[in-house]
Amino acid sequence: MYICPVKLEQAIQSTKFKSEVHKASLNILYTAWWLKTQMSQELKPFGLTHEQYNVLRILKGKHPEQICVKDIASRMIERSSNVPRIIDRLVTKKLVKRANSMADKRETVISLTAGGLAILEASTDVINRVMSQLVQVPESEAKQLNQLLEQWRSQQA
Repeated sequence: MYICPVKLEQAIQSTKFKSEVHKASLNILYTAWWLKTQMSQELKPFGLTHEQYNVLRILKGKHPEQICVKDIASRMIERSSNVPRIIDRLVTKKLVKRANSMADKRETVISLTAGGLAILEASTDVINRVMSQLVQVPESEAKQLNQLLEQWRSQQA
């Protein structure tokens, strides 16, 4: 497991920031990259990328119902993800199945297979364990951080 330097200055080998706000924005980007890297390493033994894992989690949220590709794309963490390509790979791995919508024959719907549910459950157990080790923050501080991040994003909307 890659250990992240505690200080941003150590990680990026720089001490020059325009302001604390600038440093905070870089800190958020670096921390997000670090967590994504850790998650990717943990998902590798399952043969999953973090984007594929995200699609499986989205499908689990609607399971046993099917969900259309457009709705999966709208729920992705990374909006630029190529959802049809991700789904193609999950179909090849037999983790999801694709069908035509009964309501609209032009629309494709996706659902989890038993294998998809099993791999999602196993990988989620590992991800939850690792994240609880990596992100050790009291609930009150996590709540405050969530509020700050949501406030920041709402100002940009």
